[in-house]
Amino acid sequence: MSRQSRSQILALIERHGLVPRKAYGQHFLADPNLIDKVVATAEVAEGDRVVEVGAGTGALTSALAAAGARVVAYEIDPRLRPILEEVLADVDVDLRFADVMELDLTAELTGSPWKLVANLPYNVGTPLLLEVLLGADKITSMTVMVQKEVADRLVASPGSADYGLPSVAVALTARVVERFAVPPQVFVPPPQVASSVLRLDRSGDPPARLDEAMELARIAFGQRRKMLRRSLAGRVPEEVLEAAGIDPSQRPEQVDPRQFVALAERMAAGA
Repeated sequence: MSRQSRSQILALIERHGLVPRKAYGQHFLADPNLIDKVVATAEVAEGDRVVEVGAGTGALTSALAAAGARVVAYEIDPRLRPILEEVLADVDVDLRFADVMELDLTAELTGSPWKLVANLPYNVGTPLLLEVLLGADKITSMTVMVQKEVADRLVASPGSADYGLPSVAVALTARVVERFAVPPQVFVPPPQVASSVLRLDRSGDPPARLDEAMELARIAFGQRRKMLRRSLAGRVPEEVLEAAGIDPSQRPEQVDPRQFVALAERMAAGA
């Protein structure tokens, strides 16, 4: 069952008595053509190392393996074990039942590079991508299905309402290769929101002061309605903001990602 249709997925979950759980953000991808497009967008090739988060009913897992990838697939819900063992019985996949948010992916994944290709559960999309971008440097490419509003925040530019901490993280660590819309009706059950597939490729060596820059951005966006002279008061003197080319009266959504890096560098230099 390498190409699961909607009727096959419905039959699978009914036969195994499975009811998708909102707590796990479970919306199973049920469009073989879209799955093929996701695999093609990720440019999965023979021998690639691929990690999947949220194996679900194994539809994408099977397609990744069929493309020749060495797949490590994580699934948090043990109720899906009998379905996945049935679907993947003849597929060479390393299936792991665990909560990825409680794991160190760098320690979990041997060798490099890796590609993350996943229909991410809605409740972990943003935190997981931030963790990968900022910490799991073995993963050099991410092709993920996320809520449209999550994708909007990830690729937003300074000055827009969607611009925030995720936007800064992406801008400082990756480049957007491709994005396309996904309608609700390709899922079982269909979500009440639109989705997007987004491919991000790591852009090379991160800024030397990435961690410090992200911490400054986190503090600033934690009080995004305040001017920086107030949100960073007690931590960053106004003259240091100005030395980094930042107007202290600006709000965080007006600050370019590289300016947060410049600020971190000024702080480190004791300016």
